[in-house]
Amino acid sequence: EGVESALQSLREEIGVQHVWGTTCDVRVGNDVKNLVAFAQKNLKYIDIWINNAGSNAYSHKPLAESSDEDLIEVVTTNTLGLMICCREAINMMLNQPRGGHIFNIDGAGSDGRPTPRFAAYGATKRSVVHLTKSLQAELRMQEVKNVVVHNLSPGMVTTDLLMSGANTKQAKFFINVLAEPAEEVAKYLVPNIRSIPANGSTKPTYIRFLTGLKAYSQIFSRFAFGARRN
Repeated sequence: EGVESALQSLREEIGVQHVWGTTCDVRVGNDVKNLVAFAQKNLKYIDIWINNAGSNAYSHKPLAESSDEDLIEVVTTNTLGLMICCREAINMMLNQPRGGHIFNIDGAGSDGRPTPRFAAYGATKRSVVHLTKSLQAELRMQEVKNVVVHNLSPGMVTTDLLMSGANTKQAKFFINVLAEPAEEVAKYLVPNIRSIPANGSTKPTYIRFLTGLKAYSQIFSRFAFGARRN
């Protein structure tokens, strides 16, 4: 139902001929293979592939209180799923004469800072950066220049996943000060992503929406001027 709802609203906004969608469990290799086939059938070439699927099992609690099921969902989605998607995207793009660009989305924990109440999620997001670097090195070793793997950092986005943890004073403070709606983040990220294949770039990039300077500036504005309270 989620896919059908998204397709309907997007097609009404920008036209039936511009939007396709299908279901895919990123933890299942055959599902991802089917996604590749679906995309190729409808688009012919895939210039940009964004690994956006992620989960914290909508759970914000100490690791010692986490269930097996929650931990398995987090790790299989964020780590195994990412590896499967990268594998299939690379193999697909290697067979395209013009190659392509893969963007792996990081998250809280990717910079090595602690993530209390969602430690497993933070650990998997830390691994995203390492996996991307390893894939970049592998492609260089194979002398592949037209398939490039990048990191993408959207910062704090007010998705259901983030808002499900907004039940402490500290969490509410940082969401108020640092988080942005998906539409605002997209206004910055999408043109930057699209410019890379358009410019013929073959250099890995790390596109960040919420930079350290921007975060400190917004925190300062909160304390100094009372900005972003709600």
